[in-house]
Amino acid sequence: MRTVLLLGHDGMGHGDAELGRRILATFFRKSVAIRDLHAVLLYNAGVRLAAEGSPVLTELRQLHDNGVDISPCATCVDHFGLRDRIAVGEIGTMDGIVDELNRAEKVITL
Repeated sequence: MRTVLLLGHDGMGHGDAELGRRILATFFRKSVAIRDLHAVLLYNAGVRLAAEGSPVLTELRQLHDNGVDISPCATCVDHFGLRDRIAVGEIGTMDGIVDELNRAEKVITL
């Protein structure tokens, strides 16, 4: 089943931001158990996850090396001034994100 992760935050859940970043890193380490994970789509503050200095950069690079597409939204990357700091994946467009969601059989939103 073609699975896509959709992240609009730079952490997991609501509440304590530091805790959210910490448990997101654990989630990504464990995400190899998600069958047929095809893509991680990042928008809004979620694009920070693909930038230099991200607390989950190692985990995203491992996913990418295993064939998972990492796609931060270009508009969002530019909004946060991260164009030159994206360290994993390929900067995409909202059209690309929508296309990926249309092809997904399962979408997990964090």
